[in-house]
Amino acid sequence: MTAATMSPALSAPAKLAVAAVVAALLVAAPFGFYPVLLMKVMCFALFACAFNLLPGYAGLLSFGHAMFFGGASYICAHTMKVMGFPPEAGLLAGTAFAALLGLVAGALAIRREGIYFAMVTLALAQMFYFFCLQAPFTNGEDGIQGVERGTLLGLIDLTDDLTLYYVVAVIFVAGVALIHRIVHSPFGQVLRAIRENEPRAISLGYSVDRYKLVAFVLSATLAGLAGSTKVLVFQLASLTDVYWTMSGEVVLMTIVGGMGTILGPAVGAAVIVMMQNYLASFGEWVLVIQGCIFVLVVSVFRRGIVGEIKAAAERRRARRAG
Repeated sequence: MTAATMSPALSAPAKLAVAAVVAALLVAAPFGFYPVLLMKVMCFALFACAFNLLPGYAGLLSFGHAMFFGGASYICAHTMKVMGFPPEAGLLAGTAFAALLGLVAGALAIRREGIYFAMVTLALAQMFYFFCLQAPFTNGEDGIQGVERGTLLGLIDLTDDLTLYYVVAVIFVAGVALIHRIVHSPFGQVLRAIRENEPRAISLGYSVDRYKLVAFVLSATLAGLAGSTKVLVFQLASLTDVYWTMSGEVVLMTIVGGMGTILGPAVGAAVIVMMQNYLASFGEWVLVIQGCIFVLVVSVFRRGIVGEIKAAAERRRARRAG
């Protein structure tokens, strides 16, 4: 078991304190940082948290999550710009498409385990990338640009960055809260049992493939929600969103932040996105710096940033008890 699994749950007052701190930071952040950058961080944070459901709790490493993130962004952009639907319809359409795509891809991928599962997801994602490259509605390498943000529910004007920021923040918080509920439900406990000892879970009568498929679809759906939200922020959908490097990037975010933790992937996403933004002047050297950080984390901080913090807190708690 990992340290994240073995450590006891936070007490109710501690959870409320953490929630209050996060809420206060989200409310105050746009007054100290560029709102569009913060929205990008939240979109990728939700993407990473959604991805973490598979390797962090079900023990399934996917290399193809870009197809859900990017596929949803294309559908959302097409729904809003070409079909003329409002933003809430675009978000729902993109998220529903990601769920459907996750159901199909998951039904094929869960038949394999380990590296074979990862390679199947990568192959499916590459097939989807070439589909997006050739499909007429995606506009090929140009992508779908100039998507109007519109008015949410006919009441909230999303053209204002600050207003859109708080809408994205609500989506992010709701997504993370849903992931927290999934992980701490009986369903989440079964996923952990499958990750730790799949043969034993089978012997106890659990339909392991069904649980894996549901986890895969949930992860794909939330990744699609993140991709659809990104369309509202940047007003475009492009091939970058479905390329294999996007799948690799979300793996990096999750490992840096802490796999198997709730907020770890969000922290990892913030680190990577901020690094890309503030080190942009270094050009291609940013990739080298990211690679060095990845090697450092894997070698020294194997639990990730949040994972190491939780492990240190657990050691201090154990020393006090001793």
